Amino acid sequence: MRLPRPLRRAFVGGAAAALSLTGALAALLMPFRAELGPATVALVLVLPVVAGVSLGGFGAGVIGVAACFFVYDYLFLPPYYTLYISRGPDWVALVVYATVALMVARVVGALKAARQESQRRAEGLRRLFDVSELLVREDAGDSLLGRIVSSVREAFSLDGVALLLPVEGRLQPVAVAGSLLSPEEAAHLSVAGPSPVPLGPCPLEPPGWQAVAMVASQDAVGLLAVHGASGGAEEQELMRAFANHLALALERTSLREEAMQARVLAEVDKLRRALVGAVSHDLRTPLATVKLSASALVDGAGSLSPGDVKELGGLIDAQADRLDRLVVNLLDMTRLQAGALELRRQVVAVQDLVEEALAVLGRSGQGIDVLIGMPEDLPLVEVDPVLARQVLANLLDNALRYSPQGKPVTVEARSLGGPRPKVEVAVADGGPGVAEEDRERIFEMFDRREAGGRGGLGLAIARAFVEAHGERIWVEPAGPEGGARFCITLPRGEPRPGSS
Repeated sequence: MRLPRPLRRAFVGGAAAALSLTGALAALLMPFRAELGPATVALVLVLPVVAGVSLGGFGAGVIGVAACFFVYDYLFLPPYYTLYISRGPDWVALVVYATVALMVARVVGALKAARQESQRRAEGLRRLFDVSELLVREDAGDSLLGRIVSSVREAFSLDGVALLLPVEGRLQPVAVAGSLLSPEEAAHLSVAGPSPVPLGPCPLEPPGWQAVAMVASQDAVGLLAVHGASGGAEEQELMRAFANHLALALERTSLREEAMQARVLAEVDKLRRALVGAVSHDLRTPLATVKLSASALVDGAGSLSPGDVKELGGLIDAQADRLDRLVVNLLDMTRLQAGALELRRQVVAVQDLVEEALAVLGRSGQGIDVLIGMPEDLPLVEVDPVLARQVLANLLDNALRYSPQGKPVTVEARSLGGPRPKVEVAVADGGPGVAEEDRERIFEMFDRREAGGRGGLGLAIARAFVEAHGERIWVEPAGPEGGARFCITLPRGEPRPGSS
């Protein structure tokens, strides 16, 4: 049987070492031949046998035994320089030497083979661990699959590796390293049965590609095709073990994607319920006011005074404006979340934004005073004026609705220093305030009853627009007597050259 090149090279090296050491020891012992007994020479000549077996295996050790046998008989057993043996004890010594040398060669060869087998198993486990560790650390995505097949090719010293997974009902290569797998070769690869198939040549011309099934939960999920495998039992076992690890990783990724989709659907459903609840609440109040006012006008057309008619018409007008603001805010927020709303920043004065917000509110703020307090040297801000005006209108609307009669709503602003200078604008009311545990939740879209009446779309939209500018919004107590103080920061701006 023809030996593989590495084993042939080791055999030649071991045999050469045994022969060389035999000659060196013979030359070293010759001057003391008369003083040395046959047993001493025999013990010394065991060394070349051990050296040959250690380097080249049992075959090299046998060559060392033959060489030492010849040297022992020819140089150290009388009559010298002849293979003839005249004494019976010398025959016994020679036979015992040959027997002991062969036994030593067998034992040393077995120890070497066991050590090599242990090293191979350790190396195989290390390769399996190194490649499988990729599957444990990361998801089996496209980039990872490419690294996996490259690692398998390097770990098992293969010419090529291909990973085939079902795509539209057919096995298709999804990652390849080294030799390419042609469509004709891929078509010949198949899995027989639910258990891993042994590595074996596929019926291809020329042969060379071998396949092992990847099985998880008793189902074959794909194939691992290799080119240039040695076909040894140990390599087959390692390849099957790794294929099953890879199958488990692919199954885990699939389950993780399904779980992620389920979480996304749950979050979407939760957001839908919150949005429906918030919209229905914010729509119900103005619609109810419009309905009642319109019904009163229709039912009492002949009995209402001009003042009552004007008041009811004003309520309808104010609530219609409020519904219009709500629809505009919802549309802008939808566009913002979809990434379709582009901020059009301009340098404006905070005072102008507040006055425009109050004008937007119109009659809905009647009966409550709004006090504006701002320093004359307050810096300008650089914002999208439409969104900033809507933020202030929502905060003012919230404050006007929860501030009781006789307690004014205040709007204040001040300049903030720091690496990024800002302007802080605060809207304070004299209402019931916001409990500390609700100060974050009121900016989310949920039923107001969870936050003592505050919350809903208005504040959620205000936060979305403020954060779109890269700024923040929060609420704090207005003072020792109660109330809520809603604060926002706006980026400071500088007048454009040539602006008035």
